[in-house]
Amino acid sequence: MKLYLSVDMEGITGLPDYTYVSSSQHNYERARKIMTDETNYILDTAFKTGAKEVLVNDSHSKMNNILIDQLHPEAQLITGDVKTYSMVQGLDDSFDGAMFIGYHARAGMPGVMSHSMIHAVRNFYINDQQIGELGMNALLAGYFGVPVLLVSGDDETAKEAEELIPNVTTVVVKEAISRSAAKSLTPKKAGELLQQKVTQALENKQNAQPLIPPDNPTLKIEFANYGNAEWASLMPGAEIIPKTTIVKYEAKDMLEAYRALLVMIELALNTKYA
Repeated sequence: MKLYLSVDMEGITGLPDYTYVSSSQHNYERARKIMTDETNYILDTAFKTGAKEVLVNDSHSKMNNILIDQLHPEAQLITGDVKTYSMVQGLDDSFDGAMFIGYHARAGMPGVMSHSMIHAVRNFYINDQQIGELGMNALLAGYFGVPVLLVSGDDETAKEAEELIPNVTTVVVKEAISRSAAKSLTPKKAGELLQQKVTQALENKQNAQPLIPPDNPTLKIEFANYGNAEWASLMPGAEIIPKTTIVKYEAKDMLEAYRALLVMIELALNTKYA
């Protein structure tokens, strides 16, 4: 059995706000340790339950947060920024399942540090289906026929995953009080829960179904202001829907839609005055 782990940071146990997920802030180094330990709980159980190979993709910010010297020795880690498929780099049809760890709710929804890639984004759409990072990544996994077996994060993330992905196992390690406050399990208790749920997800693997994307997806990104949309629309093939801040792109497949999204949000960040 070959498994893929995409590990974000906002949904990790005990992390309530930006001081834990921004490398310039005082709580960041503590958070890196908790993130690495949480990944190890999952890896340990996966290998004990029959996984022969597990690829971990660091999926937060500059994507160099996980402490490789403290990671389970049998895992492989993709670390660093500028990756063609970002949070799902390295995922292909050779994997039996994927797990999304430390994820968060999409922009505009309640949940700890909820957002969609960047704060300039209000909504992502694939063929008018409103989704966030979780949805985009699940659809790319589905393109390769890989089911998302497990999603961990806060209670709002679990709701989003269950509404989107058939037969997914979810793990609630904290409950959102606000966007910057949470009632959290301790890392040890969260680790024990994650181990139980990983076992459950792997036992349920045959019932999990990939989230299959449409053949020729229409990507739409709704931005916070018109300047973001103007910058994003500079990408060839993209266009602003008149009198909105929505930029549309007709893609040939989900791979192209995902890469288009990455380019458009990077362009949008050039807006200097909001």
